[in-house]
Amino acid sequence: MAGYGDLLRTQGVARIIAAQLTARLPGGMTSLAVLLHIEQVTGSYGAAGLVLAAVSVGQAVAGPVTSRWMGLWGMRRVLTITVVICAIALTTLALVEMVLPAYIALGLIAGLSTPPIQSAVRTIYPKMVTARQLTPLFSLDASLQEIIWIVAPVLITFVAIQVGTVPALLLIVVILVGGGAWFILSPEVGRVRIPRSRRSIGRVLTKTPVLLATVVGFLLIGACAAVEAGVVATFGHDGLEAGLVLAVFSIGSLAGGLAFGHLPIGRWAMARRLAILAGGLALTIVSLNVWWLGGTLLVAGIGIAPALAVIFAMTSASVKFSETAEAYGWIGTGQLIGAAAGSAVAGFLIDGVGPQGAYVAATAFAVAGVVVAVVFVRGFPDLRHGNVSPMPDTQPVSTIT
Repeated sequence: MAGYGDLLRTQGVARIIAAQLTARLPGGMTSLAVLLHIEQVTGSYGAAGLVLAAVSVGQAVAGPVTSRWMGLWGMRRVLTITVVICAIALTTLALVEMVLPAYIALGLIAGLSTPPIQSAVRTIYPKMVTARQLTPLFSLDASLQEIIWIVAPVLITFVAIQVGTVPALLLIVVILVGGGAWFILSPEVGRVRIPRSRRSIGRVLTKTPVLLATVVGFLLIGACAAVEAGVVATFGHDGLEAGLVLAVFSIGSLAGGLAFGHLPIGRWAMARRLAILAGGLALTIVSLNVWWLGGTLLVAGIGIAPALAVIFAMTSASVKFSETAEAYGWIGTGQLIGAAAGSAVAGFLIDGVGPQGAYVAATAFAVAGVVVAVVFVRGFPDLRHGNVSPMPDTQPVSTIT
């Protein structure tokens, strides 16, 4: 923990982490709020699912595109435009009653205009700390983002149920604008300029580490999404146990990230960390008792943030600085598709064999991740030297001081 203390005392690091976590908080709220609001307005979960699907499709499509735009037009311009459009779309969704196709269109616009905060901040990190500090910083980032998934769903569900779905959506808009402004106005965002990439969009996926990071991210988040579906199916939407068990899952991830963040990342690091996740998830199949699920998911969670830290570090170390934002955009898209796939597979198995089917699906996703990490181990870079900074571009990168 002393190492993290030194890291947070580095100029600007604590501020930029706090700002990006606040700006990204709506990411853990929007899906639930949209689902609850559209269901209340239309009286149909099917209609709500269609709008939610439109939001997810928009986010998946926009990820690499808006991230790449930051190299063309600058971080602040792209982030400001996307925050404004997304805020308008969500506000209209909350306040204007309309037909279902219009709700779907607004959901798509909200998804397409989701600000690429993750891509921006992970592009900025290498310019803020030394090469030795970058791996622990990625681990700290992966760990602290669990706060979003612990706090955001509980907060927005409470507001939606106790106050109303319209105030819940408007609260998201307030956090989006306030957190987005805090991040956009941070000195580091204005100080770092991403050079324009000379390669066509999507070419960054031809780099083996980026492709592996995208595939592993898909499988990792697919496993997590299946777990969430399984826990809800086990204890019900209104059960206190579901929220507590999922919180324990996230706490395990937070603890794992902080505990393993200082460890060097070799070629086998991903396989070992995913093996912890797969082992814990395999044990969930034994019993649906709340204490057993809590304990096994605590163990499984220990592997999540450390695995995400490997994804961030291997991506950073494998691309040019001009390609980092787009690379992280593709990885985000892979994770979004993984979340949808994990939820869908788990849902079918829950309908067919019951809640245990979701844990079987989660285990299968995690085991597939281990297999990929083992079979393609030579495609994972050896980062034990500690330097995971992006490769320099041939053109100079201007930095405003």
